[in-house]
Amino acid sequence: MTETLPQYTSGAHTAMSREEAMSILDRLVSHLRNQTTDMAPEQLKVPISDYLDQDLWEREIREIFHAIPLPVGTSAELANVGDFKTMRVVGKEIILVRGKDGVMRAMLNVCRHRAMKLLPDGCGSARRFTCGYHSWTYDTDGKLTGVPGEDTFGEVNKEDYSLVQLPCEERAGFIFIGLTPGRDLGIDAWLGEALPHLEALELDKCTHFTTKTLPGPNWKVTLDGYLEGYHFSSLHAKTVALTNHTNRMTLDSYGPHVRNVFALKTLDAMMEKPRDEWDPAEAMGLVYWVFPGMAIAGGLRERTVISIMLPGDSWGESMTWQTTLLRTAPQTPEEFLEAEKTADWFFAAFRDEDYTAQTDVQNGLASLADKHMTIGRNEIAVQHAHETIRRLLAHEPVHGPR
Repeated sequence: MTETLPQYTSGAHTAMSREEAMSILDRLVSHLRNQTTDMAPEQLKVPISDYLDQDLWEREIREIFHAIPLPVGTSAELANVGDFKTMRVVGKEIILVRGKDGVMRAMLNVCRHRAMKLLPDGCGSARRFTCGYHSWTYDTDGKLTGVPGEDTFGEVNKEDYSLVQLPCEERAGFIFIGLTPGRDLGIDAWLGEALPHLEALELDKCTHFTTKTLPGPNWKVTLDGYLEGYHFSSLHAKTVALTNHTNRMTLDSYGPHVRNVFALKTLDAMMEKPRDEWDPAEAMGLVYWVFPGMAIAGGLRERTVISIMLPGDSWGESMTWQTTLLRTAPQTPEEFLEAEKTADWFFAAFRDEDYTAQTDVQNGLASLADKHMTIGRNEIAVQHAHETIRRLLAHEPVHGPR
């Protein structure tokens, strides 16, 4: 794959103080000089059966994905009243819609008459939703407003037949939902110390450019690939490795969430300049990971790519929605093409390299079913994610000492 690389230095944004950014840059410089990276105290051995066990996967769905806030999109995708998005999230049909009051809502995309899927997958804008089976109609708040032929069907208490509401909150330009109706989302506590960092990105002020979908393998197999830079030179030799150093990163954790910062190759020349001339935006590959499945890449730049990865309907499936946000909407054909290159470059790298490799990993798991996966000391964020999974399944706190 030889697509034009995205421009990393375009439109730097102040997503953190210069003092904090320089502190991270100092850590990266030290790693480059010493040929090191942030590391865990020891390796982590994960039984391969943990990836293969159907009963364990079902527990993960019940006790993690039905219990915690799930990122499902960006506010910029649904900026206006009536904007909606339908998607299948961990086996549930969902409608996201911005209501007449400007509030984002999440509802089951299922008609209350015969449980038919109300709307096809996609995006649009509407004042009402009408089921294609018997034309029961709902407003954007989910309230049933019309039942054709009610005189022959029988009286319907419309309040009792509204669409099923799901917990839904917006924070820092992201939409979070819960898959258990009536359960408090607790989004501020869940995001914890990560929330101010996400808010500093100011992605709620961005313009939506594209969202693309990408099917993938098992969610934990896919998750492992997002969280380390150890594979850059081998798997991404003609893409990511051209701009990023391999195996050179810092990690900061915020409860279950992490911030990975990868050393860009522009740092090499920058190190030769006086420190007060360093520009962190030109040398840091900033990626926030919000558990269980959202990577936010490029928050210091004009174009930010958000990848949301969640389990699919079965053990061996996941689905990723990859969104490109722009700080400024394209004003010229050239600016549009640059944004398009970034979106296409990221999507192609994930599809043709990461997800292809992870599918091969999944295909190999059964051959080593009685063995274990060794997560290296340098794969510290991968270890962090697996420890978070363990804690959630053990019903232990995830916001505390590790």
